[in-house]
Amino acid sequence: MMSDQQIIEGCAKHERKAQQLLYDRYSRFLLGVCLRYATDKAEAEDILQDSFLKIFFNIEDYSGTGSFIGWLRKVAVNTAITHYHKNLKYRYHVDIEDYVSVETGITSFEEDFFTSDELYRVLNELPAGYRMVFNLYAVEGYKHKEIAAMLGIDTNTSKSQYSRAKAVIREKLEKLRTLKMKYTAGEEIDRIKENTENR
Repeated sequence: MMSDQQIIEGCAKHERKAQQLLYDRYSRFLLGVCLRYATDKAEAEDILQDSFLKIFFNIEDYSGTGSFIGWLRKVAVNTAITHYHKNLKYRYHVDIEDYVSVETGITSFEEDFFTSDELYRVLNELPAGYRMVFNLYAVEGYKHKEIAAMLGIDTNTSKSQYSRAKAVIREKLEKLRTLKMKYTAGEEIDRIKENTENR
C-alpha cells in the first residue's frame, strides 16, 4: 500500500493512479467536512469535487510540515467558503431574528442523547450564513476576526451570528429532546401494559 508521501509525490506528477488512491483514501472524510457547509448532499458533492480539483492542482503547496489531512481539510473548508460566496445571491435568506430564540438551559449538545443524523439535521436547518459561522468557529476553531475576514463581514457580526445560531440550535434540540422523551415514555407505558395483560 502506498504511503501518503508516495501518493503526494505521484499527484505532483499528475499520475492518475496516485490521484485515485488519494480520492479513495480521503473522499469520505472530506465529504463529511463538506456536508457541514452545504444545504444538501448534492451541493456537498459539488464542493467535494471542486476541493479535489484544487488539491490535485495545488498539492505542491503542501509543505510536508504539519498534518496532511489537516491541509486537505483546510482546502475543503476554503472551497466551501468560496462556494458560499459564489452562490450567496441565489440563496433564500432567512434572518435569524425570524426564529424564536430562547435559552433552554441545555449546557451542551448532549451528543450521547442525539444521533449524528439528528445533530446534522438541526445544523442544516440554520440559514446558510449562520451555519457557516457556527462551523468555522465551533468545529474548525477559527477566531471571529479570521471568520470576519473570510466571509467579508464585521467581527461583531460574526460573534452575534454565532451566538444566535447557538440559541436556535439549543431551542431545536430542546424540542427534539422533548419529543424523544415523550416517545420513550410512551414505549415504556405500552411495555408495562403489555406485561400486565400477559399476567
